Amino acid sequence: MANRLSVIATRTGDDGTTGLGDGTRVSKDDLRIAAMGDVDELNSTLGLVLAELSEDRLARDLRSIQHCLFDLGAELSIPGYVAVKEEHARDLDDCLKHYNATLAPLQEFILPGGTRTAALLHVARTVCRRAERAVVALGRVQTVHPPVRQYLNRLSDLLFVAARHVNQEAGTGDILWKSPNSRIGA
Repeated sequence: MANRLSVIATRTGDDGTTGLGDGTRVSKDDLRIAAMGDVDELNSTLGLVLAELSEDRLARDLRSIQHCLFDLGAELSIPGYVAVKEEHARDLDDCLKHYNATLAPLQEFILPGGTRTAALLHVARTVCRRAERAVVALGRVQTVHPPVRQYLNRLSDLLFVAARHVNQEAGTGDILWKSPNSRIGA
């Protein structure tokens, strides 16, 4: 593979603009750049989760998701380019089915936490929801292909289920929410 970037500090963004994949320059606070940044942050958060996991199915699934998120970012970076398709969201549905299979039905809301890895998965879930909101906002003013939204929506669900799965595997279980009307420490 040829070198894609030979210079990292180009200084071309010093004026508050950045380049899209098609060469167009836009403001660094453009909705497209915000969506790309949130997807990049999500991918980085998944990298942190992966640093906590041993090599197992969840690690392999998350690594595959990282590659898809990179493609999703490329799609956002190049207006009109399509990289994420409906089958990518269906792959997440298959993962959801697998990880949900051994989990007890939810009887109450749960709080983020438990093991460190589960807590990091919950952070990834919230970053994913933010990325989804950024993509929806972008879609109100520019074309965004529906599979991009679908993928992020499914992924946040999967990250929630994966956090529950990790806690269950560790013997921690879910941390159930208590009504705010209950007394602290009671």
